[in-house]
Amino acid sequence: MFGLVARSQVMATLPEITALLGEARFNWSDPEPWNGLERELGVEFPADFREIVDAYGSIEVNKQLYLMHPAGHLLHDLGSFIRKDLELWRDEDMVEYLPSPVGANPGELIPVATATTGEAVFLRVPDESSSPWRVVVQEFDSPAWTLYEMTFSEWFLAYLKGRDVTLCSRNFAPDGPFCQFLP
Repeated sequence: MFGLVARSQVMATLPEITALLGEARFNWSDPEPWNGLERELGVEFPADFREIVDAYGSIEVNKQLYLMHPAGHLLHDLGSFIRKDLELWRDEDMVEYLPSPVGANPGELIPVATATTGEAVFLRVPDESSSPWRVVVQEFDSPAWTLYEMTFSEWFLAYLKGRDVTLCSRNFAPDGPFCQFLP
């Protein structure tokens, strides 16, 4: 029901993700949307998460997983998503479904992605600045959650390879991963 998955030994890179997902076409280079969101939340997002989202923008992966970019001109932007989900997960009826509170303080969870299959993906803020960020996936239809001792890029690469990281792409992408760009 609740779990911890050991850290993988290989650090994922954007070229490995691109080899599976296809060419990145968003290729955002202006740091201001990230800077503004980070100032608002009081936390700096991990570099690997920013690199993937800057490369691909707001996308739907395998008709299952939604990733969003913080650029405010996008219909599906990360800042709006985070604000809405922080409110949802702070509701007293929802707090029991997560291993720790949502927010930007050490040990708290920041919602960063969602899935059509009912899962929510969070980045866990490290307890110490020298510690790595981790991924928590919550199954919305149950109180189950899993902490993955992986960086976001490691978790995302495992998902793209069809490994079971609570979300599993095998049924959604039997011929290999793909993405659609969101407006």
